[in-house]
Amino acid sequence: MPPEDGVETFTVDEALGKMGFGYFHVIVIVYAGMAWISEAMEMMLLSFVGPALQSAWGISSRQQSLITSVVFAGMLVGAYSWGIVSDKHGRKKGFLITAMFTSGAGFLSALAPNYVSLMILRCLVGVGLGGGPVLSSWFLEFIPSRSRGTWMVTFSAFWTLGTVFEASIAWAIMPTLGWRWLLAASSIPSSLLLIFYWVVPESPRFLCSKGRMTEAFNILEKIARLNKTKLPSGRLVSDHQIELQDKNLSSEDTRLLSLEANEHAASREKDSKTGGFSSLFVLLSPNLVRSTLLLWFVFFGNAFSYYGLVLLTSELNGRSSCARKDLQPEKSLDVNYRDIFITSFAEVPGLIIAAVTIDKLGRKNSMASMFFLCCIFLFPLVFHQPQDFTTGLLFGARTCITATFTIVYIYAPEIYPTSVRTTGVGLASSVGRIGGMTCPLVAIGLIHGCHQTAAIILFELVVFVSGICVLLFPFETSGRELTDHVDT
Repeated sequence: MPPEDGVETFTVDEALGKMGFGYFHVIVIVYAGMAWISEAMEMMLLSFVGPALQSAWGISSRQQSLITSVVFAGMLVGAYSWGIVSDKHGRKKGFLITAMFTSGAGFLSALAPNYVSLMILRCLVGVGLGGGPVLSSWFLEFIPSRSRGTWMVTFSAFWTLGTVFEASIAWAIMPTLGWRWLLAASSIPSSLLLIFYWVVPESPRFLCSKGRMTEAFNILEKIARLNKTKLPSGRLVSDHQIELQDKNLSSEDTRLLSLEANEHAASREKDSKTGGFSSLFVLLSPNLVRSTLLLWFVFFGNAFSYYGLVLLTSELNGRSSCARKDLQPEKSLDVNYRDIFITSFAEVPGLIIAAVTIDKLGRKNSMASMFFLCCIFLFPLVFHQPQDFTTGLLFGARTCITATFTIVYIYAPEIYPTSVRTTGVGLASSVGRIGGMTCPLVAIGLIHGCHQTAAIILFELVVFVSGICVLLFPFETSGRELTDHVDT
């Protein structure tokens, strides 16, 4: 940055850009990736636990659907709540609480004595899983802007790792040890977040947005040491301070304030503007309302489609023929494990497509093309198809939805400023959970009711409209630097 009163200055973005991606970022991506693995495993196990409980406890199809829906209901609450907490009190405090909920309730679920207690505990797991956007935003805020797309796709690979790993251990554990052991094993990744919590720092971008410049500078120095590089010369300043200078809104007295005085003044200013429901008003302000509303539907469509496809894999192949009531349970369970395991690998090409297209085509074009391609894969399923062909079509559809899910989780934090970033992504994620809550009613309810055509047409409509919404986003974020505050 140009000298300010004879003193060189630099921003967090400039510091991260100069230090590059190094050893510190490996630690950060592994820690944040563990949270992504945890959420993927907790969501994937729903495909296995529901049918197992139907056999063990004799629950109805509606009760089986509710086990999935209560998790999403908890996530709906958690996503918005933890977003507010992390925007107001820090990213670290946000994901500490989420890890405690997820690991504790996840392990206790394995000991649940009855259906009601299991429902309550799975809802609490969902509350914890709702904090996923906190860790993704935290990771994003450490990444230099020039390589943000590539490394966020790499981060998303941990979700794929979690789904494949869950399918693998379910295939190994369920036939011998049963669903309780699967629930206990699936809670281990979130427990690791608690064990290694002390290793990771607070986001320096968050600290700058709160005026805590000294703490932010100390963390940047630590990153430089671990990466064996140096910080830019001069004094750390926030984007907000630069905006004030550019708009000539700061007086000579403001420029001469000491670092400590700036910290207290900025902290009071930001805390008075954000936090609680006031953040919602910022998200719905004229500058952000279009992006926010479109993002809500895209998250809804992504969650509805993704989790619906996971459930459809077992429902269409295991239960799609209404006439074949004499299908043996043991055989159908084997088929379900195999097909879910196979379609889990669909996320690998989905990630590769996202990595290749996200910077070349941009966030918007990549997402829209994948949504429309997903419609093409789903269309033949309007009519009953042979099992292997059905698995292949679901593989292709899930590849596309994995790509869109990956890209939207990169695009969403980029469109919001630091002051409301996790609240904005958390609220969009909450709306997505509504899609997750309703998809079991379609994937299980309609398929069980022999309404496969209606179910697939509904999926087609949701996916297609999501693609249209992507095209209506107001701007592309590829290559743009992150902002700290809403432009006025």
